[in-house]
Amino acid sequence: MRRDHAEVIALDALGWMAEADLLDRFQSVTGSDRKSILAGARDPEFLGAVLDFVMLDDEWVTGFCGARGYSTESFAAARAALPGGDLPHWT
Repeated sequence: MRRDHAEVIALDALGWMAEADLLDRFQSVTGSDRKSILAGARDPEFLGAVLDFVMLDDEWVTGFCGARGYSTESFAAARAALPGGDLPHWT
């Protein structure tokens, strides 16, 4: 997957998080605020962190993918295309 497409998916995930009332939890976990989220929306590393956050819960992944019409494989490919996505998974 091309990085620009992965960024679009991550931005879509950020919007979905707002609709699913997960932004407050995201802010709590990451220490970010609304201003840093807006700035981070242009940062590929931040967008990778958005997808990492969604991956904390399998139901969030399937909920996002179902709501936005993505396959879980495309979600995983998007994460792999962003910085930090090539790190090994230990689970």
